[in-house]
Amino acid sequence: MNTRLKNFGVTALLLTAVLVVPSFAKSKTYSGTVSDAMCGAKHAMPGDAAGCTRACVAKGSKYALVVDDKVYTLDTADKDALSALDKAAGSKVSVEGEAKGDTIMVKSVKAM
Repeated sequence: MNTRLKNFGVTALLLTAVLVVPSFAKSKTYSGTVSDAMCGAKHAMPGDAAGCTRACVAKGSKYALVVDDKVYTLDTADKDALSALDKAAGSKVSVEGEAKGDTIMVKSVKAM
C-alpha cells in the first residue's frame, strides 16, 4: 500500500472520530424552577416569580433553571423550548441538555 493511501485512510479515520465523538456528549435531565439569569433564585421585581421572569426575559435576560442552590443559564434557540420555558415561568420543569459550566445547552423542556 502506498504512503498516500495510508495517509488518506488515517486522515479519514481521524476526521470521522472528530465528527462522531461530540454526538456522544452526555445529555442529562435537570429538574428545577424556571427563572431568569438576572434574578436567579430571588426575584427583584414586585409580583410573582412568573411575571418577574417574563419581564426580565423581555428585557434581554436569558431563562435560567434554579436547581437547589445552583442557578443554570439556559441556552437555546429552539422556539418550542422557549415557548415551554415561557409557559412554565416560575414553575417546576425538567430540562434535558448538556451542562457546560453554569450553562445548560437545552435539548428539551417538560413541565412537571
